[in-house]
Order: sequence, then structure tokens, then C-alpha cells
Amino acid sequence: MSETRSDGELLRAVAVDADRRAFEELYRRYAPWLTARMRGRCADPAVVDDVVQETFLAVWRGSARYREDGDVAGWLWRIGSRRLVDVLRGDGARGRLRQALARLRHRDEVSAEERVLAGVEHGDLAGALIRLSPELRAVLQATVVDGLTTREAAVLLGIPPGTVKTRAMRARRQLREALA
Repeated sequence: MSETRSDGELLRAVAVDADRRAFEELYRRYAPWLTARMRGRCADPAVVDDVVQETFLAVWRGSARYREDGDVAGWLWRIGSRRLVDVLRGDGARGRLRQALARLRHRDEVSAEERVLAGVEHGDLAGALIRLSPELRAVLQATVVDGLTTREAAVLLGIPPGTVKTRAMRARRQLREALA
């Protein structure tokens, strides 16, 4: 009977011993989750698959180092989201068009992140978040929830960095007013 190892133990085994079984277990735990999140950001399944593979390849090669100061899912998301931004940045107009089409196609569908944000039950935060426009929520999601920089969020959302900053300020102001 095998004992289930923690994420930290798996990552140490991969980093120190190049333990293939530990890597495979880590991949089985997180690749489906990372793929699902990436699909919410990118309409091209081939790009998503490539980004997920590149993310785990960085873990295997050791070019991405886990510092044991946070949760592994968040760490993998930061690696993957930055790789996605790099891919989209390289795609230029084609990447922006793909993102715009994905947003239009899924405009009426509520993402899992939006449901979580809307379901927060501290004070009236849930109501305040629901009242934000989709554009303002998207900026908050990219910069606050996903931890992207202004420049990375701009590439991901297909808008100028100045627009990201303006929308973030408006979102914070509206939240403050709604919660006051």
C-alpha cells in the first residue's frame, strides 16, 4: 500500500532526486486543473496544451523553483499564466483576436472564478463584486486573483496597460463605495 505524499514532498523529490514517479503524481494532480483554468483564458486548445506542457517541463527541468512559501497550485498557476502571456504576446494580433473571440463565445457563461468571486460571503463583498461590470471584474481577476502584473494582464486581456490601471482604480473605488 503506497502512502500519499504531500505536494511539497513530491516537489522536493523531483528537484533533488529527479524522481519520475513523483513528477508523474504531481502532473496527475495538477495538469487537469491547470488545463481547465487555462481554457478559461485562451480559446485555442493547442496553445493551452502547449502552455501546460511547458509549465510542467519547467518544473521537471528545475528552471521553476518552488520556495515552499505558498500553495503549489498557485505557484503552478503563476508559471502557467506567465507562459500563456508570453505565447499571446508572441502571437500579437492573432492572439488578441483569439482572446476576443473566446470572450464573445463565453460571454453568457459564468466562469468558475467569477462564481467564486461572486460567492464570497464576507460583508457585502459578494454583492459589490456582482455589481462591477465584466470588464472591471476581469481586471480584478487577472491582477488580484491571478497575481499578474499590469503588463501581463494587459496582454492577457488584449487591452493597453493604461486601461488595466484605470479599470483597476475604478474597480477599487466602486468596491470601496459599495462597502462603505
